[in-house]
Amino acid sequence: MSALIVIDVQNDFCPGGALAVPEGDVIVPGINALMAEAEAVVLTQDWHPAGHSSFASQHAGQDPYGLIDMPYGPQVLWPDHCVIGSEGAAFHKDLTTDRAEMVIRKGFRHAIDSYSAFFENDHRTPTGLEGYLRSRGISTLTMVGLAADFCVAFSAIDAARLGFDVTVRMDLCRAIDLSGSLATAKQDMAQAGVTLA
Repeated sequence: MSALIVIDVQNDFCPGGALAVPEGDVIVPGINALMAEAEAVVLTQDWHPAGHSSFASQHAGQDPYGLIDMPYGPQVLWPDHCVIGSEGAAFHKDLTTDRAEMVIRKGFRHAIDSYSAFFENDHRTPTGLEGYLRSRGISTLTMVGLAADFCVAFSAIDAARLGFDVTVRMDLCRAIDLSGSLATAKQDMAQAGVTLA
């Protein structure tokens, strides 16, 4: 059985949002079309408490998109975004969410960020998505969404390492592309065995 994993198509990642991905909204109609055909659909949602440790605003003298060391490793500092219950954290208004059988929220632990739909950024703390997919007999995943070089790539690489057959539809993703992060993410996904389509 296969599933479509739709990553973080939220207002704050779309044009006008706090952490806008260029053309982040352009992919919504194509994702909706894919959802209509999918055997199973899971949505992920960035879901940060106010004052999250990954926000640059919480680190004196630090600017957004800088890099710091956290107990779990390097962490990009972000503008405040996808704060729990905010309009920015809501799914894009044109995204058809009715087909979703599960919504995985991530990044809700104050002290650790979470890009992947499968693990927090310590690469150890699970979100529960793996267990859900396995219990439903799902072994093949297609991933789409935002942003290709962070949450999509981390999710795809983790899924491949867990033994899932993973395809990322690059035409239905958009990237932040910080200092060449998109090229690096593509290379890392390919090395992990992810199919880029």
